[in-house]
Amino acid sequence: MTKSQENQCHKIIHIATASCGAVGFFSAQIPGSDYAIMAPIQITMIISIGGVFGVTIDKSWAKSLLGSYIATITGRALSQALLGWIPAIGNVINSGTAAALTEAIGWAVAKDLENSANYPEKTTVA
Repeated sequence: MTKSQENQCHKIIHIATASCGAVGFFSAQIPGSDYAIMAPIQITMIISIGGVFGVTIDKSWAKSLLGSYIATITGRALSQALLGWIPAIGNVINSGTAAALTEAIGWAVAKDLENSANYPEKTTVA
């Protein structure tokens, strides 16, 4: 990953992370409500990261990528179920978990796209 690509990824991922953290904070006591708002933010992040690497990612492919990353990370649902409903504490935990998972998803996508760019013969675009 070039320094320019890394800087662009930092911007994209951190904006999405901050946005999802805010959504998580303000919707902690409403079960499941934040996913409807966070998913489009994360999908936009994935599509934008694709642009950094010159890969066109359509909305359906971004949804598929997001789904596969979320399927491997269950901590968010667990933390929300156990503590998300508690005022103040739940807000902080929900915000932190949403931000951390968005950050992890963003960098995982960036790494995958970087690896695909280094080995184009192995790249499969859906």
